[in-house]
Amino acid sequence: MQLPLVVGVDGSDASLRAVDWAADEAARHGLPLRLVYASLWERYEGAVPTGSVERPSEQVMAEHVVASAAERAQRRAPEVKVTTDILPEDAVSALLGEADNAAGLITGSRGRGELKGMLLGSVSLAVAGRAHCPVVVVRGDPAGLAGTHERILLGAGEPGTAADAVRFAFREAEARDCVLDVVRAWRGPSHPAPGDGEPAGEPEKHATAVLDELLRDAMTEHPDVRVRPAAVEGPAHRVLVDRSAAADLVVVGARRRVGHLGLQFGRTGHTLLHHAQCPVAVVPQRV
Repeated sequence: MQLPLVVGVDGSDASLRAVDWAADEAARHGLPLRLVYASLWERYEGAVPTGSVERPSEQVMAEHVVASAAERAQRRAPEVKVTTDILPEDAVSALLGEADNAAGLITGSRGRGELKGMLLGSVSLAVAGRAHCPVVVVRGDPAGLAGTHERILLGAGEPGTAADAVRFAFREAEARDCVLDVVRAWRGPSHPAPGDGEPAGEPEKHATAVLDELLRDAMTEHPDVRVRPAAVEGPAHRVLVDRSAAADLVVVGARRRVGHLGLQFGRTGHTLLHHAQCPVAVVPQRV
């Protein structure tokens, strides 16, 4: 039984963009699509007099949101099986609960009612920082959202914590038949003293060696994927944000420590979620 892609919907423009992106992704990978609206209205249905035929307005809105989203997804990808559900929970808890039975979670960059000036909504941030399945936050410019660059960007982390992100990026590039750019950022000493520190060029050599180790097995398993590895000098978060302008998806790994309840990703992932110019996939790796 195939696990579905799960999309959090709330009727906002951002969630509708997420539905469009997820429908394309489900069709690309042959996966079912599950649209979820989270609402606490059922906890307050006692406010409606017993025996009343009038349904709570929040229930009416929730049903309209999921029905409209399902119709939109079905029009966009008729071959994809679409199901819907309305869950009596807050949005973060509902989506994190869905993660255990999902191929991935898809969210918009901001939810209904959140301030337009916000770079990223609180629900998307919390889900991306805590879920134990891949999370894609759909954001960016029209070209990145439409997938016209034909390029996936992978931020190469450490070999011990990036294996799942590497596999995810290769599968995505293979399904899209596009180029996979793999970037490992490196930093040299700011003011090396004569005779001290690493030899010139050593940080770049180390970055190249990490790339070779990270990519060796995946390149063997996916020989048709066109891979372009690059060791680039500079802070990783800035390098990847800049390069996201020419990508359809940027992929980064994130550590998931068992028993840790807070947000679990570093500066690079956090910055990309706020500033990338294309959708961002956060792929967890348990450590």
